[in-house]
Formats: sequence, structure tokens, C-alpha cells
Amino acid sequence: MNPMGRRLILKTDGACIGNPGPGGIGIVISDEDGVLEEISCFIGFTTNNKAEYIALIEGLRRAAALGCEEVIVYSDSELLCRQMKGIYKVRDPGIFELYKEALRLSKMFASFDIEHVSREGNREADSLANDAASLRPRWPKRHWQSRTSDPSEESPGSKGQGAG
Repeated sequence: MNPMGRRLILKTDGACIGNPGPGGIGIVISDEDGVLEEISCFIGFTTNNKAEYIALIEGLRRAAALGCEEVIVYSDSELLCRQMKGIYKVRDPGIFELYKEALRLSKMFASFDIEHVSREGNREADSLANDAASLRPRWPKRHWQSRTSDPSEESPGSKGQGAG
């Protein structure tokens, strides 16, 4: 499938075992024909809100790499959605840099929208994020770092390719 020019749907979630605690992200990328990719990655010791932003950032990076022009994001984080829409201000200095990066990436697309959904409506991404957070001992060297601080860092790897 070639997503170029198509509208991609990103379902993103971040999870922590404890808050803060070992964290993981889950991303499901699909188009009108079905799931293109599923990403599940351990991101290190973090907070739930940071994990939510990291999932969004990685999802947007992947959508850009796929060459799509329109993105709609579904997240079960009401805080993230309202901050990205400008309804809430970002007051946490630990989140502000992640917010700026997510905002910068969102402006790369001709069309960007983000919508809050229930946890049930985000079940696949939630499961991927929780799996990644709980798999910490298996992935001790996979830590997420902002590309704005070190452009040589790799992005999280794919858990597997979805059927299209």
C-alpha cells in the first residue's frame, strides 16, 4: 500500500507501570484499507503524560516518513488532545519540549486533527503500549530520546506489520 497523499489514521497511547515508572508506547497506523503498521516500544522510566506525547511524536514521525499528507490522531489522553488543540496550556516544563516537537511535526501535514476517544476506542494502541512497558527486562537498551537533542538516535522499532 502506498499511503502517499492518503489520509492516515494514528491511534496512539503511552503507558507506565506506576507513574512515574517503566513506560511504553503503542501506535497503530492505518488508512481506509486497514492497518499498515503497529509499533510497540519500551521508552524507559517516565511519566504517563510524557509517554502519551512520545507516542504522538513517534506516530507523526512515522506518518511523515510514509509520505502522507493528512493525519487524524485518536488518543485516550484528554489532556494531550486539549493541549494540542490549544484548549489547555502546557504548564509542566517536563512536557513543554515534547509539546513543541509534537506541534512542529503536526504542521508538516496539509491536514492534521486530533480527537479524544475512550480507552475502549483506543484498545489496540493501549494494548501495545502496556505490552511495551511490561517488557522492560527484554529491551534494556531501547530508550527513547528526543531527536531535537540528538539527531543520531533511532526511532522505536516496529513490533510487526499489520495486514493491509
